[in-house]
Amino acid sequence: MTGRVPEDLAVVVDAGGAVLVWSAGARRLLGYEPAEVVGRSVQLLLAAELPPSARRHLADGWRWSSEVALRHRNGDRIVVSLQGTPLDAGTGRPLWLVTGAARVPLSGRDQPGAATLWDLTLAQLPMPVAIYDRQARFVAANESMTRIMGLSVAEMRGKTVWEIESSPPYDEYDRLQRQVLRTGRTVFHEQHARAPGETREHAWSMYFCPLKDENGTVQGLSAVVFDTTEQYWARRHLAVLNDASMRIGSTLDVTRTAEELAEVAVAGFADFVTVDLLESVVLGDEPEPLRPGEPVAVRRTAQRSVLAHCPESVAAPGDALHYPVGSPPVRSLLAGHSTRHRPGDPGMQEWLRTCQARAESVARHVIHSVLLVPLRARGVTLGLAHFLRHNTPESFTEDDQRLAEEIVARAAVSVDNARRYTRERRTALALQRSLLPGRPPDLAATEVAYRYLPTGSGADVGGDWFDVIPLSGARVALVVGDVVGHGIRASATMGRLRTAVRTLADVDLAPDELLTQLDDLVIRLDREEGPEVPGRAETASLGEVGATCLYAVYDPVSRRCTMARAGHPPPALVTPAGDVRFLDLPAGPPLGLGGLPFESVEVELAEGSLLALYTDGLVETADRDIEVGLGLLRRSLADPAAPLEETCDHVLRTVLTDRPADDIVLLLARTSALDTAKVRTWQLPQHPSAVAGARKMACQQLAAWDLTDAAFATELIVSELVTNAVRYGDGPIALRLIRDAALICEVSDGSNTAPHLRRARVYDEGGRGLLLVAQMAERWGSRQTPAGKTIWAEQRLPD
Repeated sequence: MTGRVPEDLAVVVDAGGAVLVWSAGARRLLGYEPAEVVGRSVQLLLAAELPPSARRHLADGWRWSSEVALRHRNGDRIVVSLQGTPLDAGTGRPLWLVTGAARVPLSGRDQPGAATLWDLTLAQLPMPVAIYDRQARFVAANESMTRIMGLSVAEMRGKTVWEIESSPPYDEYDRLQRQVLRTGRTVFHEQHARAPGETREHAWSMYFCPLKDENGTVQGLSAVVFDTTEQYWARRHLAVLNDASMRIGSTLDVTRTAEELAEVAVAGFADFVTVDLLESVVLGDEPEPLRPGEPVAVRRTAQRSVLAHCPESVAAPGDALHYPVGSPPVRSLLAGHSTRHRPGDPGMQEWLRTCQARAESVARHVIHSVLLVPLRARGVTLGLAHFLRHNTPESFTEDDQRLAEEIVARAAVSVDNARRYTRERRTALALQRSLLPGRPPDLAATEVAYRYLPTGSGADVGGDWFDVIPLSGARVALVVGDVVGHGIRASATMGRLRTAVRTLADVDLAPDELLTQLDDLVIRLDREEGPEVPGRAETASLGEVGATCLYAVYDPVSRRCTMARAGHPPPALVTPAGDVRFLDLPAGPPLGLGGLPFESVEVELAEGSLLALYTDGLVETADRDIEVGLGLLRRSLADPAAPLEETCDHVLRTVLTDRPADDIVLLLARTSALDTAKVRTWQLPQHPSAVAGARKMACQQLAAWDLTDAAFATELIVSELVTNAVRYGDGPIALRLIRDAALICEVSDGSNTAPHLRRARVYDEGGRGLLLVAQMAERWGSRQTPAGKTIWAEQRLPD
């Protein structure tokens, strides 16, 4: 701030810079008692270096007059106009008497050769005015000009501007003056700089005008200077507001939004900015209400400084902080409006004393002005922004406060939007991940690895999903799908479809039949969840809910894989020799269209083949054709022998050139054949005598496998299943035993009639067979085959 100098201000300083005399006026101006100052260095009182002109005069032992930035005892910065007069102490090194600057008009009116030009000017004009001759040498000036230059008329007379002050931008002023003298035309120039006799920068608007006689001959020039600092800051504030509207809120990320606020403020009007958000806001939760009488927990989210590496900071981004009860930050948060402070204020001093590092930083960097602005949006407090000044001499003004409030209000809305988005995204991701498989099941004849990447853009999570489902007969189903849309609704739909696929897979439907059932489900979901508007039934074909899906079933006994797809990208097959091709499956319509058939394709796979199933987010982007993505995927799968986990990472590194714009699923399955020694099949006659023979052959095989502990249960299961096939089925009848992760017993016949479990009443002669099977086996079921049906039962292998 600018202070008024008391009339009785007088300070005597020796040549070494020590204070010898301290008057009552000096005590009133700076608050120090004589005992605290006398004998100590005058550097204690300076808040900034002396202006260059004053430093030169001190070195030469000449009287000087200039603005000086002083430090009050309470830490405030005060700018006053002082005058230093040398006193001869008889020691060869003068003492200095420092008083208030004398208001004596200095002019060139009484100087020889100046009268003719000076009568065209007014010595008391409030704006600085100077006169130069035909050689661009100084002739005269009014008091305002000598004050901002920090030199008297006598010291400047006869010199060019460059000789008076040999530093930029005075070389530019010298060039412009000579241009005026040469062309006879007025030149207008704007500059933001610090004058030699002042302690802070100003915005100057300068007119260099030629002075002509009655014949039009240029006899000299005048320089008229206008202080347009207020207009400069007004334009600067408008520029900051425009910058804030363009830059703040560019992403839906809480931390990045806070960083953008700090960047805009440091580039515009503050020297150091910190943004502290409430802990709950950083986590994306609803802000907790602030309670009077309790400290406030915040997290340092962003900070920026005009100095490299933010040396003013006492906390790093991400650190947890606590505002003490009654401190200025807490009072500002509870009140909900901005406040301006100086380090010398009682409340600020008390807060600084609670943290030694903060107090030392304020003193070391001479932080002289503080502005606290709460971040509030939709009636809720989100955090607090701190704006500080140390490099800028001026304290924060009311205009600065209004500017800070406006950009913080804009940032608060963006922070709140980002917080809400973070919460919704976290919820959607949690829902989506809970609906996806945790880890692939252990399969004896198939090795599986996968990667799931949610979108890295600002969009919501998508509805991509995958699954690995163990089926009867040591088979495995591989599923990859993609629900249309993003967000929680897409994730919920994905969960429904995945559950439906698992349910239909347990029924052992063929891939084309399973997709047909899934298509019907999507159509029902579309009709149930569409917008409740008149005429919705007529617009059901719009496809509010839709999805694509690829369903594949691999049988390790026959090494055959049956696949069908509904609008999904085709799978890639890698042979053991390293040949890569995309299987030519009928595309099929996306799920939800209805009325169009799906077709299955059966492929025999060599042992050690690799199947790659994926969603379109892997190969298709907005700036890349899908064929390019498929080509990259083909090249990335060329090594069939590499470990699957490494292959997954290699595919993502090769195919993805940027952050994914859509969810990505990659599912790799390396197939192998079940050892023939672990599978045994018998053809049985359709005759009651076949039951005893089946039991005997089964027991012999169990003995060969060293599984005699399972003989009793297996005999019962084989007996009941074969009996049912003989009595109720059609030929041919086959019995198959499979030793895999479990002991599997299968009986096939030519009838399509599916069995069902029922409980026999007391006097019923039948109805207990499948009930016994269900009690002896861990799980059982039936599946349709091209030739009829198969009933199967699984038992846990004995330890």
